[in-house]
Amino acid sequence: MTDVVEQVNATYEQLAELERQFEDVDTEIIRQQHALTKALYEKREKLVADIPNFWPLVIEQAPPDVDQYIQPSDSAVLLSSLDSVSVSHFEIENDGKGDPRSLSIKLEFSENEYFEDKVLEKKFWYRRSNDGYGGLVSEPVPIKWKAGKDITQGLLDLAVKVWEHDKKGRANGASNGKKTTKSKNWTADQKALREKIDAYGLGGVSFFCWFGYRGEDISAEESAIAIENDKKSRAEGTASEPKGAEEDEEEDDNDDEEEDPLALEIFPDGDDLAVAFSEDLWPSALKYFAQAQEADAISDFDFEDDDEEMNEDDGENEDDGDEAPPLKKVKA
Repeated sequence: MTDVVEQVNATYEQLAELERQFEDVDTEIIRQQHALTKALYEKREKLVADIPNFWPLVIEQAPPDVDQYIQPSDSAVLLSSLDSVSVSHFEIENDGKGDPRSLSIKLEFSENEYFEDKVLEKKFWYRRSNDGYGGLVSEPVPIKWKAGKDITQGLLDLAVKVWEHDKKGRANGASNGKKTTKSKNWTADQKALREKIDAYGLGGVSFFCWFGYRGEDISAEESAIAIENDKKSRAEGTASEPKGAEEDEEEDDNDDEEEDPLALEIFPDGDDLAVAFSEDLWPSALKYFAQAQEADAISDFDFEDDDEEMNEDDGENEDDGDEAPPLKKVKA
């Protein structure tokens, strides 16, 4: 029986290693794809710059993974003043080194009534932790709202304040600057942020709350150590237990007040939206623009049909003698 168990465990380890190899290949594909398409995207950027409302039309036809996060108030900004969208894999831009999964998403705007910023750029770093987690992390990006025009209803400003508090804690060596997830230790800003999250709910928050996304608090140094440890364990053919795992488990057992680490996250799906921009909206922008053109053509055709029907009705009413002609419809 013992031999069977050992054999099964060995098979599981082999499968886990195979999964990591697939992940390595996927990462390398992203790196090569970036190298092959960079010049093409630069050419596309120059061409679409001469097309009025190119990016607003793309946003109007955005895929569900993006569109579900855009509220009507967001559309008022995006469809009227969005000038440009760009995605870059900034960690490999210069020398090809770094992780190609790290992203920078930049939105450029013309003058509008909502905020003063002309460029809003959000960076996402792909980080690893010793507990095996790997994913995108970010830092809140402030927006200079004009008076009374904060679409996020104060959520983004509070998220920035909380981030600045945690960043100071990291600089001072307090709890490594990690998110404070125990409510008894929350600052006034953290409590206010939680109250706003509860009041507005996460299902209907503004798209611009996305700029407040943080994700897991993993520093570049911690990520580098985790990656190096993983390389060593793979080279040795062992699946070493994450450093400090036993201590973490003991701490969790002795602390029942530990709360959801996303308790103060104003846009929990921020990494998913970043990936949707990078892997769908950005590379398929021409397709969505064409769909918008088709939708406009269909709309114009329907409008012409409505005009013809109304004209026919007018002709029939003229033959009715003294009957007053009906009021003409106005297309909304």
